[in-house]
Amino acid sequence: MNIGLIIALIAILLVLVLGYNIMLQSKAKSDAAKKQEIAKYVAIIDATEDLIGNAHHIPFSKSLLVCLNTRILDALQNMYSLDPKNKSLTQRIEDVSNQVASLKKASDNESTTFKSPTNDKQAIVMLKLVKRLRDTIRSEHNKGRFETQSYVAENARLEGIQIRINIENVIKRANESISKGQPGTAIQLLKRGIEVLSSKNDAYSNQARGKLQEMFDDLEKKRQAKAEGDQKEHIKAENERDSDMEALFGEKKKW
Repeated sequence: MNIGLIIALIAILLVLVLGYNIMLQSKAKSDAAKKQEIAKYVAIIDATEDLIGNAHHIPFSKSLLVCLNTRILDALQNMYSLDPKNKSLTQRIEDVSNQVASLKKASDNESTTFKSPTNDKQAIVMLKLVKRLRDTIRSEHNKGRFETQSYVAENARLEGIQIRINIENVIKRANESISKGQPGTAIQLLKRGIEVLSSKNDAYSNQARGKLQEMFDDLEKKRQAKAEGDQKEHIKAENERDSDMEALFGEKKKW
């Protein structure tokens, strides 16, 4: 056989092998990228479902629930575009689409009434939830999936809940400090609460500020009365000591 032909065939074979390897590597990269992208959407769905699952901790509005479910729907649709052969995604997309449509037709009632935190741990859980919700709706608004007017209203509502959690917890802790005989701690807590509410002008903030101020003024009066009483006791003790000294050593003579 012609040596040149053999060399040519070998070269063609090498090119084919090299091309096949490149194709395999490209497919592997593509598959890895697709898996990574799908994993990102799965994480978004899990995180959003976790938020919805906490709707019993604080009041969720209709607007918020529509936003969160739309976020899930968008993630599912993106997953389907990456993996159109996945039949389970088709059914799930249909279910979430129906859920979003149902929520949009529902009344504007909140998911639950506000319940004040019973301890610091519960307050922290509630505050973290509000922060996650505010971060989520801001992200959805930036992506154009949450209309501006609805976003502004919902963000203000969540901010109000955040303030309410803090203030109700301040009142609870201040009352606990008072019952433990720690008026100084209670005064510091109340001052901080009043400062937080100083720039707010909604119905709850005005009512809460009045309550905090009343508690603060009452504690200040009691502290002032105690200070005056202590001063009188101190003066009385000084006078009694002077009297005892005179009784022991006699009145001082003037030379």
